[in-house]
Amino acid sequence: MTSADLVDALGRTVVGRRAEIEQVVAALAAGRHLVLEGPPGTGKSTLLRAVATASGRGFVFVEGNAELTPGRLVGTFDPSAVIERGYSAATFLDGPLVRALRDGALLYVEELNRIPEETLNVLISVMSEAAIEVPRLGSVRASDGFRLVAAMNPFDAVGTARIAGAVYDRVCRLAVDYQSLDDELAVVARQATDAARTLGPGFVLSATSMVRATREHPDLATGSSVRGAIDLVMVAAELAVLRDCAPTEPSVTRDAAQLALSGRVGVRDGCGRSGADVVDELWWRWFGGPDGHPSDEEDGTAPGASGEDDPGYG
Repeated sequence: MTSADLVDALGRTVVGRRAEIEQVVAALAAGRHLVLEGPPGTGKSTLLRAVATASGRGFVFVEGNAELTPGRLVGTFDPSAVIERGYSAATFLDGPLVRALRDGALLYVEELNRIPEETLNVLISVMSEAAIEVPRLGSVRASDGFRLVAAMNPFDAVGTARIAGAVYDRVCRLAVDYQSLDDELAVVARQATDAARTLGPGFVLSATSMVRATREHPDLATGSSVRGAIDLVMVAAELAVLRDCAPTEPSVTRDAAQLALSGRVGVRDGCGRSGADVVDELWWRWFGGPDGHPSDEEDGTAPGASGEDDPGYG
């Protein structure tokens, strides 16, 4: 499959992202390692998995966290087997890095900037030498096709650290941001197909627009990804069935919004509000009355907008 064919195939499976797809395919075809950098929920993992599947490459997944030691990444000798047979290739248990090197696969490291420095140094060495020296095992060289592809959240995300210049010097970096409204509507329709069909395009538009508004709200340091809209739509559809009522009933939309979003948003320090307060404010704007406006019976003040605790969600 040519690079152009691969881009066309990916365009049929990944919503939007044509430019990003082209850049990822070009970087990997050029033999480069790659880092995708952007907020959570922007489809970095989805894109990389789709590339591996469409290209027929192996795909070895590694979750980046503080517990990812060099031993867990590279592999280790089986203690009981070593006692019986000694140190040899037969007694070595390949870690994800060695497995990807041997198979010529994509080694996908999620949340690269959460892993310990000593583990990151192992990856730097592999990118430089296309091989790794394992004590008592010897050299493991990269087979054709091996690439490091990693994703990372912005540095200011909780638990992240700055990535050393030595990493950036050895990779191509692609910034991945949130998609357009039309693309996110398509993502929700695809991921929540039955619920979206049941609730209708107007509901999906309101849910997606509400979620996008969390990213720009002045009281929120962290907004929700499109996953919040997917959950809101799917939960609302289920609640409406359980309660035998219309999905646009305020009790349904409010509960669905709180379930889907209150844990995904993060308030700014000192704002004096909770995430649930802000979710209520945005819910009122998008679902509180006809056409997204407060109903005539209400006084026009969104619950929680004053910063006071709401009895139902305190």
